[in-house]
Amino acid sequence: MAIPANRPTKQETLHLFAGLPRRYDVAGAVLSFGQDPRWRRAMVAEVAADRGDRVLDVATGTGMVAAQLVRRYGCAVVGLDQSPEMLSGAQAKLDRDPPLATRIELVRGEAESLPFADREFDHLTFTYLLRYVEDPAATVRELARVVKAGGRIASVEFMLPPSRLARSLWRLYTGAAMPAIGRLISRDWYEVGRFLGPSIADLYGRLPLESQLELWRAAGVADVRARVMSFGGGVVIWGTRG
Repeated sequence: MAIPANRPTKQETLHLFAGLPRRYDVAGAVLSFGQDPRWRRAMVAEVAADRGDRVLDVATGTGMVAAQLVRRYGCAVVGLDQSPEMLSGAQAKLDRDPPLATRIELVRGEAESLPFADREFDHLTFTYLLRYVEDPAATVRELARVVKAGGRIASVEFMLPPSRLARSLWRLYTGAAMPAIGRLISRDWYEVGRFLGPSIADLYGRLPLESQLELWRAAGVADVRARVMSFGGGVVIWGTRG
């Protein structure tokens, strides 16, 4: 599935997010009214890792999910991201927390072509990813490839609210309020505020929730479930590698 001409290329998206890591965690919480951290915690809860497990966190960003996985389960985590700036932000956190650093390895790479062997990981998580890849179906297959049979795969993504009233409020917020709030944080966050609403709407125009669940099933993930959160502002999806 090719990217339409009005959607940003991967390089344009990388440039857009390059200036964000220093304030990423706080700004994400502010712009989502505190829901982004809540969604991430809900995703981590569905992994149910054991202490000896090794988990791959794709699109790790500044390492928020990787850190939560370690703190909740005591597992080892490999955090992968294609943005060197985001990985630098994650590394700065690890430098301030040596015990956490012993459990997390950071790797630069792309979700579409993971630098790992088949069935190398016990579980896998990914966050806000499918909006940025050219072929979501192939990407989900690639993610499933590196997970052992019986391992959990879990994700979190923004969503279009299903109800008409909630969607109207969502469009008002993403179209006007989010860019204005982003401008108060920084010029970079203003641009991201302008970008997010159309980006989310584009994904759900191409891949509504049920279609996303079908991608997971087609990739060999069983018992796929979804938890719609915050009146439809976000969704956690999880399943078990078959």
